[in-house]
Amino acid sequence: MSSPQGSNSNASPPPVPSSSFSFKDKMENVRNVLGRWGKKVGEATKKAEDLAGNTWQHLKTSRSFADAAMGRIAHGTKVLAEGGYENIFQQTFETVPEEQLQDSYACYLSTSAGPVIGVLYLSSAKLAFCSDNPLSYTVNGQTEWSYYKVVIPLHQLKAVNPSTSRNNPAERYIQVISIDNHEFWFMGFLSYDDAVKCLQEAMQANNLQSA
Repeated sequence: MSSPQGSNSNASPPPVPSSSFSFKDKMENVRNVLGRWGKKVGEATKKAEDLAGNTWQHLKTSRSFADAAMGRIAHGTKVLAEGGYENIFQQTFETVPEEQLQDSYACYLSTSAGPVIGVLYLSSAKLAFCSDNPLSYTVNGQTEWSYYKVVIPLHQLKAVNPSTSRNNPAERYIQVISIDNHEFWFMGFLSYDDAVKCLQEAMQANNLQSA
């Protein structure tokens, strides 16, 4: 048969795209997407597990599990009513001009009378702790009530040391040492890793400014 006018009988048909190459590309894309998704799920799962573990340890640190749970609910209500942690911080502690709250962490402070539940505040000028509730003490035979507070200016921080119980790895602490060698032990953090990171970074930044 003769070829149609204008055509070339010797010309080869156009090449067909390689289906195997296209399939490999698609599979590689699928693997990449699943890999990224799996990584995100893994990170989210780990964060959820850490939060659950920290919350459990936070409640267990208290002498009364129920009181600690109710205390956290009451404190959350107070934070909403007062307009956030920034306002509570400003009302609770004396501040210097332009001082700003950087972060806050629900935790306990170890004392001779036992763990005291409260909030650890990190500002641009100080590290400060205040108990959630006033504590009782005796003066001249009379019972007085006052919030338990600790204030350490950042330039007086000597060390921030994370620590873990040998008997129970779930029990994690942060040891804070001032330049006059006073030690404070904080525990039962809801956000332990974040607290360690932020406190150490704040101390290092202040040391660089002082150098």
